[in-house]
Amino acid sequence: MQWYEIVLIVAAALFVVGVIVWQIIRRKQGKGGCDCGCSNCSGSCSACQSKQKEEKK
Repeated sequence: MQWYEIVLIVAAALFVVGVIVWQIIRRKQGKGGCDCGCSNCSGSCSACQSKQKEEKK
């Protein structure tokens, strides 16, 4: 294995870990995964469905 292949694998792994961490942080902040805002949403994503259920209560 050449040095550039190792660098490429490490960069790809860091990218995947970064996306996962970013999504975890967004979930803890209460933001959904689709980032649609839910204002004019049909409620098809899981984040908008939970917000619509809370608004009905």
